[in-house]
Amino acid sequence: MTLYDRILVPTDGSPEGDRAIEHALSLAAVHGAAVHALSVVDTASYAGAPMEGAWEGIDDLLRSDAEDAVTEFETRATGSGVSVETAVVDGSPSREIIRYAERNDCDLVVMGTHGRGGIDRLLLGSVAEKVVRGSSVPVLTVRLGGDGTENEDAGRST
Repeated sequence: MTLYDRILVPTDGSPEGDRAIEHALSLAAVHGAAVHALSVVDTASYAGAPMEGAWEGIDDLLRSDAEDAVTEFETRATGSGVSVETAVVDGSPSREIIRYAERNDCDLVVMGTHGRGGIDRLLLGSVAEKVVRGSSVPVLTVRLGGDGTENEDAGRST
């Protein structure tokens, strides 16, 4: 019996997320697990926005980015011997990640602690925290970024 059969990896397609992807693929290879790459189109944050006509274009752009993210994930897994399933869903990212993990009998969620930069970084960090707090499936968080020292310079003047 293996410890992990199905590992969920939420992805936003950002280069900073590569460490979480590599970690998940390595774990999957060791355990003979399948990986589920999930990208969530965050429609919850745009609900009720007063730009109904413009929303269609934004939705198309966000959906395209999400599709690109899971396609890139699948491409990265090529040659690893790891089976990959991809999905793009709409909704609140933390809620949809938890829902997907539970509905698909995932044994582990591997996700980064932050994604892009600026406000996106804060939002993605809060997504990871909400998933850790709300998931019945174990969550492994991976510190994202180049060498892990990007925060060591915070507040330091040069």
